[in-house]
Amino acid sequence: MIISKTPYRISFFGGGSDYPSWYKKNGGAVLSTTIDKYIYISCRNLPPFFKHKYRIVWSHIETVKELNQIKHKVIKKMLKQYKIKEGLEIHYDGDLPARSGMGSSSVFVVGLMNLLNTFRKYRISKLELAKNSIHFEQKILNEVVGSQDQIAAVYGGFNKIIFNRGGKFKVNSLNIKKNTINNLNKNLLLVYTGLKRTAHEIAKSYVNKLKTSKKTYILEITNLVNEAEKALKEGRLNDFGKLLHKSWLLKKKLSSSITNSKIDEIYNSALKQGALGGKLLGAGGGGFFVFYVPYFKQKRFINYFKKFITIPFKFTSEGSKIMFKNFDKQ
Repeated sequence: MIISKTPYRISFFGGGSDYPSWYKKNGGAVLSTTIDKYIYISCRNLPPFFKHKYRIVWSHIETVKELNQIKHKVIKKMLKQYKIKEGLEIHYDGDLPARSGMGSSSVFVVGLMNLLNTFRKYRISKLELAKNSIHFEQKILNEVVGSQDQIAAVYGGFNKIIFNRGGKFKVNSLNIKKNTINNLNKNLLLVYTGLKRTAHEIAKSYVNKLKTSKKTYILEITNLVNEAEKALKEGRLNDFGKLLHKSWLLKKKLSSSITNSKIDEIYNSALKQGALGGKLLGAGGGGFFVFYVPYFKQKRFINYFKKFITIPFKFTSEGSKIMFKNFDKQ
């Protein structure tokens, strides 16, 4: 039995500049953190006396004899890529819902890849795991996704991720006072809209336009990364919140699919209830909002949004890891 534990992330600034079609020519940067909400994936050898060879447990329970019969696309393609012939039982559990803007698809890919490398007894570096996860999503699955979520899930922590022209990336842990980071954490709230969407479908509506009509917006969004970093270093937390608002206004200009009347209503109500800013996480269209709400205003804020789910969370410093392995009893 092997179990991987991989954190979800919150992306604050720079989203859009992490698409390879953009950063390979222009460079890019994002500011993000991992949080104490996780995807857990377990696998074990399935003894040969069962009628099925694979048992996959997610929102469905699959018991099939052939690899091609597996409906979970990511699991099927990764087992094929790794040429694993043994019968397997794989379980997936997540602390947060899928298709909610928390990077769950990439988190799952990272967690599963980490798990299967351990199953094969292959030691993989963080850099290799991040690169391979990005390649798998963008080239094997052919999804229109960025590159920040995989890196965040692998490395963990509150980081500035820099994408260089040509494709290389660098992960810089922010040198911010611990008290500042703790206070920032206290002033942030996750609010679940209940609206699910498929990130790569939303992204398709604007990624191809980033180099032309939407270029100015992406440049402005990317510039906010440095402004936000400076605000944190100087302890100007409220300015960080206001920059989130500025980022959200820019993000909405990328595509009409990013927001809708219900999302706008939630956001405008949040501002009236004390939020200085916020943004819909992920590609847009639904999922989670992160709001910057000064701590002393949060009681009223949470009470107003009681029909939604408000999630408490903590920043974390660890990326994907193997939390349990026992090869003797597989």
